[in-house]
Amino acid sequence: MKNIYVLLCASILLSTQAFSQALSLPPSGDNQKCAVTQYVGTIASVTVKYSSPDVDGRTGKIWGELVPYGLTDLGFGLQTPSPWRAGANENTTIKFSHDVTVEGKPLKAGTYGLHLIVEESGPWTWIFSNNSTAWGSFFYEEKDDALRVQVTPETSEFHEWLTYEFLDRDPESALLALMWENKRVPMRIAVQGLNDLYVSTFEKELQSSPGFNYQNWAAAAMFLQQREYKLDKALEWADAAISSPFIGVEDFNGLQTKSMVLAKMGKKDEANEIMMKAVNHPTAGAFQIHTFGRQLIGDGMKDKALEVFEINHKRFGGAWPTNVGMARGLSAVGRYDEALKYAKLALAEAPDQVNKDSMTQAVEKLQKKVDIN
Repeated sequence: MKNIYVLLCASILLSTQAFSQALSLPPSGDNQKCAVTQYVGTIASVTVKYSSPDVDGRTGKIWGELVPYGLTDLGFGLQTPSPWRAGANENTTIKFSHDVTVEGKPLKAGTYGLHLIVEESGPWTWIFSNNSTAWGSFFYEEKDDALRVQVTPETSEFHEWLTYEFLDRDPESALLALMWENKRVPMRIAVQGLNDLYVSTFEKELQSSPGFNYQNWAAAAMFLQQREYKLDKALEWADAAISSPFIGVEDFNGLQTKSMVLAKMGKKDEANEIMMKAVNHPTAGAFQIHTFGRQLIGDGMKDKALEVFEINHKRFGGAWPTNVGMARGLSAVGRYDEALKYAKLALAEAPDQVNKDSMTQAVEKLQKKVDIN
């Protein structure tokens, strides 16, 4: 009976241990867990997860003492010379949603353990390890390295808490830095083939519910037009926005998008033909036509711009800003006296002080026979 009781107690204990969970105690050393995420564009992301120690009165004793120079036997785990864990407690990790380059060197999408070799002089070395689940650097092995890059540490303003921050961003890259005490250790991260990534993402999305909105096809086409990338694909999408069965809608915006794509492809005559169709389309508004006229002036197409402004004025009966357009169009071709007449009309109907001031200046210039564009 006693043996049965002992076995029963042991069984209950093992069962309890199997289902128990750790308490939510404060982190070791009060090194709070942190995470920072930065998107490159709207698709690719970089996430760093780390534990953040503070200087805690150890100013001047962080680099080279608390964080040793070079590789160090940490006295636990594999007990082999190891780099710094680039944080506190368990692995500092960095996750890339897509393939990237770090300091110009390629690295596949995935999650990596992040380590750092600190040097008394010369460059420091970031290490991206395929082992991202170990505790700290105790089980670091060089054979797990996915990538090493060298960077130059910089002097920075004082940081009490170890912090990772994205200091600089542009459409295709971001600058990540570790900052602690008086040091900043950077790394430049760039997304490989970002334009192709957008294209493949758009292609998938346009096959789903977003593809039933013609404006999304036009937006995808405009993206490629602005980046001057895969313009044949841009034209395909622009045509779909206008004429795809059950989806396409022919309107001013869609026609303008197609025109802009054709212009980037060097097909100026086709672009102008489509744009004139847009100008005369029932969906065209006075401001849209006016904006196109100003664009033509900027492109040096002054006679065509005046033609567009005349269409706008006739169609919308002199409503704002069609008199402004006539003043600009006539001024562009040197017909200053006629332009002055329309500028005075525009001044009288200006809807706010900003436009009143602008047209006042236009009147003064035209009286001196000076172009207002």
